[in-house]
Amino acid sequence: MTPVSESEPMDPQTAFALLRHAREARTHAYAPYSHFPVGAALLAEDGRVFTGCNVENAAYTVGNCAERVAIGKAVSEGARRFLAIAVAGPDDSVACTPCGACRQVISEFGPDLPVVMPDGPDRYKLTNMRELLPGAFGPASLAAAREGR
Repeated sequence: MTPVSESEPMDPQTAFALLRHAREARTHAYAPYSHFPVGAALLAEDGRVFTGCNVENAAYTVGNCAERVAIGKAVSEGARRFLAIAVAGPDDSVACTPCGACRQVISEFGPDLPVVMPDGPDRYKLTNMRELLPGAFGPASLAAAREGR
């Protein structure tokens, strides 16, 4: 795959492997309402890959996005430090960026975390959380409020 990025470089083999995991996770999506299956693959610092898919619900707001499912799995298994996340939506020819809520959750664990998305059959788009969520609210924001800054 060929990277398309203004972000920091990432090993193409790692990006391709994460996208493969994200696409596989996408096949398990439960998306009977939106018909918009999404898969995510999160690479932990220790080399483990945690996958997730979106799980919709008739009460729309209680559904879970693929990225948050992957993060929940990782955290529940003790992972806290991550190297990258890949997100694959229903159409690999168009990059599928994380939604706003997922951007906030991902940023909690990696404000500079690389985000890989398919961008055509043999290409991927690489960005990072700082580009996707500039000025993110995070732990430092809470500390500043407590200190009266």
